[in-house]
Amino acid sequence: MLLAACSGGKDGQVSDASPLDCRLPGKATFERLCQVDRMATPDGTVLTVRRPDGGFQRLLIVKDGRGVIAADGAIPVTVKPVGGEAIDVTTSDGTTWQLPARVTK
Repeated sequence: MLLAACSGGKDGQVSDASPLDCRLPGKATFERLCQVDRMATPDGTVLTVRRPDGGFQRLLIVKDGRGVIAADGAIPVTVKPVGGEAIDVTTSDGTTWQLPARVTK
C-alpha cells in the first residue's frame, strides 16, 4: 500500500495543510471537514490529521504494507483499504480519516 502525495522534503519541514475527508464520531458519512499536513522526519513522513474541533492524530507512513501507524506510539489506529485508491484510518474514538493511497497486493 502506498500513500499518494506524501513526498518528503527536508527533515522538520511542514507542508501546508490540505483538506481531508473524515467521518467524525457518531456521523454516518464522510465530509471534507478535516485537514492533513506532512512533515519529513528521520523516521519517515509523518502526517498530522486534524479534526475541526482541534483534535489530531499523528501518523507515520510505513513501507511494510500497512500504510500508516500511530507515529507517537499512542493509541493504535485501524487501517482498512477502500477500493484501490484510498485507505480509511480509524482511531479508538471513532474518527475515521480517508487518505489517498494506492493499494497494492
